[in-house]
Amino acid sequence: VGARVGYYGTDTYSEYTVVPLEQSFPLPEDIGWNDAVSVVTQGLTAHYLVRSTYKLDDHDWCLIHACAGGTGQLMVQMAKILGANVIGSCSPSKADVALSLGLDYCIDYSDIEAKVKEITKGRGVDVVYDGVGATTWEASLNSLRPRGMAVFFGNASGPVPSIDPLILNSKGSLFMTRPKLYDYLQNRQELLWRVNEVFDWMRAGKLKVAVDREFNLEDVNLAHEYIESGNTRGKVIIKI
Repeated sequence: VGARVGYYGTDTYSEYTVVPLEQSFPLPEDIGWNDAVSVVTQGLTAHYLVRSTYKLDDHDWCLIHACAGGTGQLMVQMAKILGANVIGSCSPSKADVALSLGLDYCIDYSDIEAKVKEITKGRGVDVVYDGVGATTWEASLNSLRPRGMAVFFGNASGPVPSIDPLILNSKGSLFMTRPKLYDYLQNRQELLWRVNEVFDWMRAGKLKVAVDREFNLEDVNLAHEYIESGNTRGKVIIKI
């Protein structure tokens, strides 16, 4: 009783929440509340994408869409920790944020395929992490090397449409997946591995969390409007 804990789940707009033990984890004293809140969902999402869905190493080239957003910022940093070559896409107004993360190349959303192919000398990237969806999926597929993987994990611009498997064949025997966080937290052991590795990176100064704005719970509608505006430059926190 009285221990600091974190958890993942959907019932978060409340002062008190009852959660199963397997969804909770101890919160170290040297990790602040805002930092912890900022990395639970987005940090665990970034972790499973770069450590499990497509496990990056120092031979890989990856393209991360929306690299200056909350999840994108964490993914860029984790990809660099793992030694990957990182191309990030974002709007020009957020390029300064993206470049501050240490990514190798920053591009906007125009002519994505041509820019990626130029950077990779015609090869294409090994994996695309696409949380944008409807407006980027085709460019994502076209930016891959043969047998590369497209990871569609979000729908910021709308969902990716149904894709004929023959399209994957014609573009180089590509792989495609649409993962979600809960399938990468199969048990408490997996949760603790992910969250503790994220905390270790934070302690070592390798992973930094950017808190953009804070909103009180009674202003949650304003928080959602701000998120939907596409102007976020980091994590948006609801204070209870």
